[in-house]
Amino acid sequence: MHKLELIDVQKSYKDKIAVGNTNVCFEHGVYGLLGENGAGKTTLMRMICGILRPDRGSIMCDGLPIIQLQGEYRKLLGYLPQDFGYYKEFTAWRFLNYIAALKAIPEDYAKMKINELLQTVDLMQVKDKKLKTYSGGMIRRIGIAQALLNEPEILVLDEPTSGLDPKERVRFRNIISSLGKQRIVILSTHIVSDVEYIADKIMIMKSGKLIQMGTAQQILKSVENCVWKCAVSEREAEELNKKYIVSNLKNRDDKVELRIVAKEKPIPDAVTEECSLEDAYLYYSLIGQEGEDYALI
Repeated sequence: MHKLELIDVQKSYKDKIAVGNTNVCFEHGVYGLLGENGAGKTTLMRMICGILRPDRGSIMCDGLPIIQLQGEYRKLLGYLPQDFGYYKEFTAWRFLNYIAALKAIPEDYAKMKINELLQTVDLMQVKDKKLKTYSGGMIRRIGIAQALLNEPEILVLDEPTSGLDPKERVRFRNIISSLGKQRIVILSTHIVSDVEYIADKIMIMKSGKLIQMGTAQQILKSVENCVWKCAVSEREAEELNKKYIVSNLKNRDDKVELRIVAKEKPIPDAVTEECSLEDAYLYYSLIGQEGEDYALI
């Protein structure tokens, strides 16, 4: 098994820091990277894949810089980018066979692996149909199949469940969970449920900074007593909605039931509620201030 380390990694575009002074160590397991659009997730993953070079710091695999390993490191990688490019006129089978050739995978092994992966992503029945006829969810499934062709030991997935319906998302999560047993899987998303049940470690990014990292239980513990429930009038609900993060709102007869994420008690009658991972994500992504000193769990 491999060890991937980011040491003081930073990347800027002109005067904007996309990823700032990041230190993290990955070993086998599933790592869920949460953050809103623009938080720096894609830039971080592109650096991990060697597509972008950091302005500062080092990315090491088993103690050696990935820039030094070059082709040997690329053999370890499987990558599904957020914007997955493909040839619309190719069938699924032809496309995967083409990618296998680009990855220098032996022909006999490639055929066996393509069949296996088409079964895994449930596309065997449509393997001879052109990709231009596929739905967005089917294209994402072809994307994960191409990323797995070379049996990667480091799998990087950028928004992999984009465009998937709920049933496909569950299937996809199960696939990813099984893959993390013997390799490093790094999964970025802004959908909390995509990582809540499968990630061994969860990372939260905001404005290019990794502000929290830990198990789901550790992150939930760090925001204990920051979720409140109260029932108020419509007018009070409007005022509270302006002042606090309201994660849920329900109309109950003549009252409005609010779930509020806040450091302090929003109103005297509010009672604490058990925190969910979505609450914790909202807390750190919206309440946490840039430049605040966060200790990784």
